[in-house]
Amino acid sequence: MTQGRAPLHGAAPAEARAVCVFAHGRGWTPERTVAEILGRLDAPGVAFVLPRAPGDSWYAARAVEALTAATRADLNAALDLLAAAMADAAAAAPGRPLVLAGFSQGACLSLEWLMRRDPLPDAVVAFTGCRLGTPACVRPVRALAGLPVYLSGSDADPFIPPASFAQAVEALAGAGAALRADSLPGRAHAVSDRELGVMAAMLAGLSVGREPALVS
Repeated sequence: MTQGRAPLHGAAPAEARAVCVFAHGRGWTPERTVAEILGRLDAPGVAFVLPRAPGDSWYAARAVEALTAATRADLNAALDLLAAAMADAAAAAPGRPLVLAGFSQGACLSLEWLMRRDPLPDAVVAFTGCRLGTPACVRPVRALAGLPVYLSGSDADPFIPPASFAQAVEALAGAGAALRADSLPGRAHAVSDRELGVMAAMLAGLSVGREPALVS
C-alpha cells in the first residue's frame, strides 16, 4: 500500500482516471481511513494518496478554538505536508483530475487549503468539516469560481458543532463554490453510506471527463 511519501490505495496512479488526496482525521491513520471509509467507497479507476500527520494529528488545537500563533504555525506545517502529497499526486498521475478530500480534522485541513494555498484541486470533499477558528478570527477567503465542493456534517457530531458547520457553508457559498452541504440528523462521528454515495458520483464524473455531479 505504501509508495514514496504517502500510502496509496485504489488504482495505480499511472493507470488511474482520477487521483484523490485524502487527509485523515485526528487520531486516525491512512490505514484506518482505508478500513473505515475508502474500503467502502465504490471508486474504480481512482488512485488515493494518503498523507500521514505526525503523531496522527494535523494540529493540536480543536477546530472551533480561536486561532493562536501556535495553531497558525501547526496549520502551516500541516498545509506544507499536504502540499507535498498534492505535488506527488499530480506528478504520479499527470493530467488526471485531482480531488482533495478529508474526514474530520482532515476535512477542516482541506477547507483551509481551499482558502489559503495553490493549486486548487478539481473538486473537494469534506466529510464533517469546518473552518478553523471562530468568527472573530481573521480567516482568509478567496474566490472559488464554481469549484465543486461537498461538505457534510451532523447535528449529533461531538467535534464540529452545527454553528461551525453553518459558518463553513456560508464561507464557501460566499466564495462562489458550487456547493452541496448535507447536515445529517443523528449521524455519529463517522462517514455514512449516503455521504460516500455523493463522493462516488463526483469521482465517477471526473473519471470520464465530466463536471462532478453533486448527487447521490
